[in-house]
Amino acid sequence: MKAAPVDLKKGEFTADRLRIDTPQPATPEAMTKVLKQLQAHFNWKGKIGIGFPAAIVDGKVKTASNIDKSWIGTPINALFSEATDCKVSVMNDVDVTGLGEMNFGAGKGQKGTVLTVALGTGIGTSLFYKGQLYPNTELGHLQLNGKIAENYAANSVREEEALSWKKWGKRLNKYLLELDKLLWPELIILGGGVSKHYDEYKQYLDPKLSIKPAQLKNHAGIIGAASQFLY
Repeated sequence: MKAAPVDLKKGEFTADRLRIDTPQPATPEAMTKVLKQLQAHFNWKGKIGIGFPAAIVDGKVKTASNIDKSWIGTPINALFSEATDCKVSVMNDVDVTGLGEMNFGAGKGQKGTVLTVALGTGIGTSLFYKGQLYPNTELGHLQLNGKIAENYAANSVREEEALSWKKWGKRLNKYLLELDKLLWPELIILGGGVSKHYDEYKQYLDPKLSIKPAQLKNHAGIIGAASQFLY
């Protein structure tokens, strides 16, 4: 779990980021305790924007792939607001990453359809049209080559199977072409840690696709979480 104060005019941190390991099990009680530790470190009393690894609908958690199942149905906005005595807004983690890139990074100024694809342990996505977010897309769960796409083309698969950049790049290309066929995005932003290695695999991606690597790198999630309050 990571936090930093953000200047929303510049899209920059105003202090060094603090990171505290996610508790195990990652229950509401345990994660709320860490949130309060992060808040206390910065002596923060203002609004708090959060990116969370789940689908969030009407301020409630709907999924729990990488957190404790007890989160499902939890009114997370209310829980965190009460715990911190601050106004808290929580969104899906890849949605806020997309917000960061749209406001301050590779998607800034783009008015058409923009798709952010975060490649990490799995594949997360966020979709924008005319600058507006369509929340909670789960396009890493599409079927591809008889598998769930993130089990075929995520960065973790590249590492686990020791795939070369060429072999993995071709897998990623198949996935991006499938997204292009479904959504016709005018821009695809590739995020996640693998975005910094873009030059290693960009030659294996179809030139008809308009692709940019994420610009904010590992700051995108925090900056995007804060930028919820721009709207």
